[in-house]
Amino acid sequence: MIKLKFDSKGIIPVVAQDYRTGEVRMLAWANEEAVKITLETGYAHYFSRSRNSIWKKGETSGEIQRVVEVRLDCDEDALIYVIEQEKNRACHTGKRNCFYRNIDGKEVEKPLPFEALQRLQEIVRDRLKEKPEDSYTAKLASKGFEKVAQKFGEEAVESLIAILKGDKKEILYETADMFYMLTLALELRGIEITEVFEELIGRMK
Repeated sequence: MIKLKFDSKGIIPVVAQDYRTGEVRMLAWANEEAVKITLETGYAHYFSRSRNSIWKKGETSGEIQRVVEVRLDCDEDALIYVIEQEKNRACHTGKRNCFYRNIDGKEVEKPLPFEALQRLQEIVRDRLKEKPEDSYTAKLASKGFEKVAQKFGEEAVESLIAILKGDKKEILYETADMFYMLTLALELRGIEITEVFEELIGRMK
């Protein structure tokens, strides 16, 4: 393993980045022992500067972080824990990540583009589970998978027509509809968007 460059206090900053969505979940610190335990156990461990001790993320809250990979920056003085967040709430405030406010202090709920499909799947999953009366997703799914597949086919054709016509606004609108229907169909088949992306990554040469 590369020799990490800990600061004068023997710690190094660690960014926890979600493997599935790509979002930054939190920033914490780790000493050499915390990094070692993380690598040995596969669960994120950090060093608390206030308590002067190592802690396992989620040990009391249940919000554990399974570590998929550990990456380091070019100067070898900062780390990324690429993690799978157990209960989807990484922040002690109950938010999904610690970076839920902008520089003005206002809460930001809007996902960034790279996490859009994964976050959409989360919403679809919630609608299917909770079945709100006003949910289009729940109503469509209740008609059976064949109806969902039919709607996906329709949106795919409409997207193709829009692309052939070349109208950018129409292309964006129809393609977004198609992505929604595809996401719903995949969810009903028990397939994660991340699994599709992993398949694409496997084809990259």
